[in-house]
Amino acid sequence: MGIIHVDGLARGPQGEASVRFLVDSGATYTVLPPEIWRGIGLIPRRTVTFSLADGTTIDRTVSECYFILPQGEGTSPVVLGEPGDYALLGVFTLEVLGLVLNPFTRELQPMRLLLV
Repeated sequence: MGIIHVDGLARGPQGEASVRFLVDSGATYTVLPPEIWRGIGLIPRRTVTFSLADGTTIDRTVSECYFILPQGEGTSPVVLGEPGDYALLGVFTLEVLGLVLNPFTRELQPMRLLLV
């Protein structure tokens, strides 16, 4: 499908930071690199065990963050990344913001929401 990036802001209790996210429709959680989440004052709230593609598991801490994108804003869970981790925008955050990745145009667009 190609690589898709979106520029946005991550806001925490100690301020906000500009972030260039890789949009990863295969990732469940959004990930912030340590220099970003520490800089805006996020603190670990819980630990989650993740399975990697090769079958190994890793434990990572998770917090909550307020995200601002050109297409919308809201609060979402976020993995507090470790050195070497890249900023990823995952499906949980996209859904919270009511967005979907269009694979044909490679753009974020509003999702069709149903109230049933």
